[in-house]
Amino acid sequence: MGEFELLARVRERLPRAGTRVALGSGDDAAVTVPGGATATSVDALIDGVHFRREWASLAQVGHKALAVALSDLAAMGAGPGEAYVVLGVPEGLDEDGCLELLDGMAPLAARTGTTLAGGDVTRSPVLSLAMTVVGHAPSPDDLVTRAGARPGDALVVTGELGGAAAGLLLLGQGPDWSLNDSGLYSNDQAALRARQLEPSPRLEEGRALAKAGATAMIDLSDGLGGDAGHVAKAGGVALRVDAAALPLQDGVAEAAAVAARDPLELAAAGGEDYELLAALPAERLDAATAAVEATGTRLTRIGEVLAGEGVEIRLPGGGTLRATGFDQLG
Repeated sequence: MGEFELLARVRERLPRAGTRVALGSGDDAAVTVPGGATATSVDALIDGVHFRREWASLAQVGHKALAVALSDLAAMGAGPGEAYVVLGVPEGLDEDGCLELLDGMAPLAARTGTTLAGGDVTRSPVLSLAMTVVGHAPSPDDLVTRAGARPGDALVVTGELGGAAAGLLLLGQGPDWSLNDSGLYSNDQAALRARQLEPSPRLEEGRALAKAGATAMIDLSDGLGGDAGHVAKAGGVALRVDAAALPLQDGVAEAAAVAARDPLELAAAGGEDYELLAALPAERLDAATAAVEATGTRLTRIGEVLAGEGVEIRLPGGGTLRATGFDQLG
């Protein structure tokens, strides 16, 4: 396999470029013509750190690499734009394997309106994908940061929590680990594994929340507790979360019981659900709920913003759950 032959085959499989892309993959640089503000994020997936080859197909790895990068744009309320990938190719990964990675990205790119506009390829000790994604908005004021939460705001979350962490538990036990006797049926097991391997970036939901008046927003990549802490610190406020209100994905409680784990701990600290945590004025809650649910995703109020600092996660029977999350360097 030669670099240039691989890149030529890649370009043959790329989805059609978006209207902002004047020149895509194939030259020294891509040329885009944005019409307003841009939001740019960089992310990476490394074999042995963020995924294991024995647990995921190459198409699933490609999908996840793009999905987790786009999730950062969703958290800003940005519309999709362009994505660039640097692929680190280890020994033993052939040309067809590289194309399978692309085949995992391409459907998600097409579905979200993202142009795969370029990148690079290099030899690497392990499989790695470094992603740069660019999103768009009419003006900077249309984008939402982590820093705007105000005392009195409602705290909401999209979708369901705990599924990715429960899926990781199942993957760690291997494909033959059956939990049917515990009430966790095969369709739930498949959904939990898919939640870990093939997350969905909440781009439409992020734009809906931004338009509805969200004052702060973050995607739940490292766990609700840890990511809520970023919002609290950035805004100089305190967040109070009602653990009983957390929307658990089907099957999380059963998987947690078999693994002797607390399902609320999986939902609050497990990470990789890639849902959106947002603060918004209480009077905008009904409008935000209607706008998000129009995309097909539920929106749940899970707490409130207070004066002070830090994050408190209150348990149903009293007491609190420690607000922790995944640390890339921990």
